[in-house]
Amino acid sequence: MTKVVGVRFRNTGKIYYFDPAGFQIEAGNHVIVETVRGVEIGNVIFSSKEVEDDSVIQPLKSIIRIATAEDEKVMEKNREKEKEAFQICLEKIAKHNLEMKLVEAEYTFDNNKLLFYFTADGRIDFRELVKDLAAVFRTRIELRQIGVRDETKILGGVGICGRALCCHTYLTDFVPVSIKMAKEQNLSLNPSKISGVCGRLMCCLKNEQETYEYLNSHLPGIGDYVTTPDGLKAVVQSVSVLRQMIKVIVELDDEKEAREYKVSELKFRPRRHRDVKISKEELKELKELEDHGGKSKIDDGK
Repeated sequence: MTKVVGVRFRNTGKIYYFDPAGFQIEAGNHVIVETVRGVEIGNVIFSSKEVEDDSVIQPLKSIIRIATAEDEKVMEKNREKEKEAFQICLEKIAKHNLEMKLVEAEYTFDNNKLLFYFTADGRIDFRELVKDLAAVFRTRIELRQIGVRDETKILGGVGICGRALCCHTYLTDFVPVSIKMAKEQNLSLNPSKISGVCGRLMCCLKNEQETYEYLNSHLPGIGDYVTTPDGLKAVVQSVSVLRQMIKVIVELDDEKEAREYKVSELKFRPRRHRDVKISKEELKELKELEDHGGKSKIDDGK
């Protein structure tokens, strides 16, 4: 077992392990640590605890010190400098006529590196831009291209549910989200209904996926034959997954009648692995909404 403290560098970023180095550290403290990007200030998420050796990447770096009042002032000063750097970079991008969208500027705590995060449709030749920025700021410059999901994670916003975006409030890493998840949950495959403000499928589709898969495994498929409580053969017209209700069509003499039953009242052979069918037209229209990347790029290099 290895004793560690958990440190986070962004509000919803990944938690990194550090050696407490004998300091009495509590959750919520700011600490100064050394990372591959340089000296950084981070927020302690949990105080000293023991974790399995396999979960720690060796060598484990140590906490340099608990942040002082002077360190806090440096952090605040860096935040102000980042705003100025952002505006200057915007001007330089316009000067070089580059098709890129600047998202954020970030100084390392020791000011040894200045990072600019941007989005773009393709590859951007920003070598001349880096030279211009280095001449202005006289420090190491790094431009990092990120995806639209990372952009939304940084900027934040409000989803169609009326709440703050999941990626900006608690999601540390993105999970792959697919059209199949939306189909499995009987959602309308209207892009405006199932995509988030980033233009990709909503992350929350993953939240209930396991529940829907379990419930669907106990339901008949549309078009399947079932037996009603009074012994009639019926065809499934629709299913309500959460209510576990089945609407069927039964034939009485020469007439057809729609009835609704609880799943428990019907006899049928459940589909353990129900195939979700998606038409070629739906797939073509919605494929661009999928994002199979499961890792955020904005925390790389810590």
